[in-house]
Amino acid sequence: MKLPDLPVRSVLPDVVAALDAHGAAVLVAPPGTGKTTLVPLALAEAGDGRVVVAEPRRLAARAAAARMAAILGEPVGETVGYAVRGDRKVSARTRIEVVTSGLLVRRVQGDPELPGVSTVLLDECHERHLDADLLLALLLDVRAGLREDLRLLATSATVASGRLAALLGDAPVVTASARTYPVTFSYVPPARGERVEATVARATRTALSEGDGDVLAFLPGAGEIARTAGLLRLSDVDVLPLHGRLSAAHQDDALRPRDRRRVVLATAVAESSLTVPGVRAVVDSGLARVPRVDHRRGLPGLATVRVSAAVATQRSGRAGREAPGRAYRCWAEHEQATLPAYPEPEIRTAELARLALELACWSTPDGSGLAWWDPPGEGALAAGRALLATLGATDASGTVTPRGRRMAELGLHPRLARALLDGAAETGARNAAEVVALLDAGGTLTDVEAELRRLRSAGDDGARRWKREVQRLAKLVAGAGKPDPALVVALAHPERLARRRPGGAPVYLMAGGTAAELPPGSGLDAEWLAIAEATRDPGRAHGTIRLAAAADERLATRAAPALLSEVDEVAWDGDVVARRVRRLGAITLAEKPLKDADVRDALVTGLRENGLGLLKWSETGTRLRERMAFLHRALGEPWPPMDDATLLSKVDSWLDLGHARRKADLAAIDAGTALKALLPWPDAARLDELAPDRLEVPSGSRIRVDYRGDRPVLAVKLQETFGWTETPVIAGVSVVLHLLSPAGRPAAITGDLGSFWTSGYPAVRADLRGRYPKHPWPEDPATAVPTRHTRRRA
Repeated sequence: MKLPDLPVRSVLPDVVAALDAHGAAVLVAPPGTGKTTLVPLALAEAGDGRVVVAEPRRLAARAAAARMAAILGEPVGETVGYAVRGDRKVSARTRIEVVTSGLLVRRVQGDPELPGVSTVLLDECHERHLDADLLLALLLDVRAGLREDLRLLATSATVASGRLAALLGDAPVVTASARTYPVTFSYVPPARGERVEATVARATRTALSEGDGDVLAFLPGAGEIARTAGLLRLSDVDVLPLHGRLSAAHQDDALRPRDRRRVVLATAVAESSLTVPGVRAVVDSGLARVPRVDHRRGLPGLATVRVSAAVATQRSGRAGREAPGRAYRCWAEHEQATLPAYPEPEIRTAELARLALELACWSTPDGSGLAWWDPPGEGALAAGRALLATLGATDASGTVTPRGRRMAELGLHPRLARALLDGAAETGARNAAEVVALLDAGGTLTDVEAELRRLRSAGDDGARRWKREVQRLAKLVAGAGKPDPALVVALAHPERLARRRPGGAPVYLMAGGTAAELPPGSGLDAEWLAIAEATRDPGRAHGTIRLAAAADERLATRAAPALLSEVDEVAWDGDVVARRVRRLGAITLAEKPLKDADVRDALVTGLRENGLGLLKWSETGTRLRERMAFLHRALGEPWPPMDDATLLSKVDSWLDLGHARRKADLAAIDAGTALKALLPWPDAARLDELAPDRLEVPSGSRIRVDYRGDRPVLAVKLQETFGWTETPVIAGVSVVLHLLSPAGRPAAITGDLGSFWTSGYPAVRADLRGRYPKHPWPEDPATAVPTRHTRRRA
């Protein structure tokens, strides 16, 4: 077999020898060296058994198979075939099969021994796709326990291969050098307020004017590619899109050389997995789409991020494959140093429900039994495992159920697999397939029914892709029933079943507890919705519904029985609320009052929220609390503290709520009587001695003591204290005397009566004797006769 003269050809003997000697190897080869096409051909020629090549993308798998078949002068499906989701071309004569990593994971799950396969080539490992990382872990487990003879070859476009070689058992590393030409760099930062499409279009025009050959421009997604193409209306240049959502014919067309110059607008598929011939200039937007959790759809999604330095190098290298080239980077030159070194592995950032299901099928739900390049994050994996339990894919121990295995076989996200399986049984296979295909791709209208009608009648690429996927999914399941899109949506997203709140605005409360609003002109007007997509913008009180179907309560309870609950609730909500409530998640379906519920805890909650003022506080009760509080401050134990926080924390030990059922009943409970339960015995018998309610003063009057402050206070008319030379003491604490004028107004405050008579009284006497001449104002009050009256009349 005559192989093309590509750089990797010189190391093919080394690769074969390394696999023969060690059973595993790593091949480091930059893009364009021929590693994806020549290496499988050499391996198939050198040994028996089938060679399976795992590619990260469907487009790359098809293109690699087509290129190898062309080298052999055969059609695809003979010696070289491929298998991707929904499309397979192989035969009994096939020796090399190119598949996607996700599809090979399914094969390994179905038959871990991989009968008939001698070698698995894991291509483009440096891209760190989630399926590829999982596949590597599973194959290592297979080699360790079932197939020691299975040969593994991992290829990478970067030299950071040490960890990969270690995982493969300290496998030898073979390096192929690419023949490259110099690349000249230009930086074309966006103008103020300029969108990425405009910047790329501007840089592309510059590239076309400054040199010959074709231009390869990298953009993050299909939407940006379409908008950039709209800005590049060139009469003498073909503008061709290249991304995974195109039909196979359109993808092949973009890769095929032409007589005229062309601009190929590509996503990351052209970074390393594909060769685009004729390129002399690369325009790099500096952006890429990477997996993240799509909270709008509750499914794995994509986010736009800056590329890494390694990716930027791979992209620019495309310009120097065949001749000296030019690279135009759409960012400022000083920003180059701020790029991350390598892409973040998907396993660290992606939603992991599908991974969790595959691990459960492999009988290691937490993944602990596998050798990982990077292990899955505990939090993300736990969230994925929780979802699987909710969907019935695993049992309480995390073991996969028969239903879970069937879901995994479908190759869909577990939410969508559940919707397809149960939806087909309830509403028919075709109806379920239509809705699941819509949920997987996303829609343009808010109303699911309206979007389905549009897709059925449309003839654009998106509609054609949807129809092909519907046919594929419908074949996977059987079932007949009345079509019901809302039920299928609800089966995928039971926590997004929603009921309209009372009021004017169309705001819905989802079973998961989130509120969302229908946008104007949605065409939906129903009490219940099955919501497929919702977003929430910063600063808004609730989310916006993007895709939903009209539903009803019967459908909701049918689709989400696990969310149904009926509980007796007794709580405090400004008053005691006692009711039996039936709910679907956060949505209240029905409620009725409970007549004989135990409401004590709710009443205590009310006291703790509103304070002890809810009880009846007579003057006697308030005085008792103040006296006991003073004794706690003065003597400590066994006299208990009387502050609100302490009393409320020990409410069970002193407060008998009796027959109280509501807030109004609390006001009839005498708090003073209840507090007597806290009087310490036998010390309680000395309460009047230790903290007397009143003190007798020299005039014979019995004056009430005020215990509200830190020290007891006795407010008494000054004339009644004549002859009192010692300040009274209560429980070891000196009483503060508020000495009053004959009119009852404060004349002096003292805690040392003896000192007051000598130093304070003369000034008080001088001030008040003229205003109150009928009252006695002796010069020596310590020896004067105390009195409550004025002088005797003559």
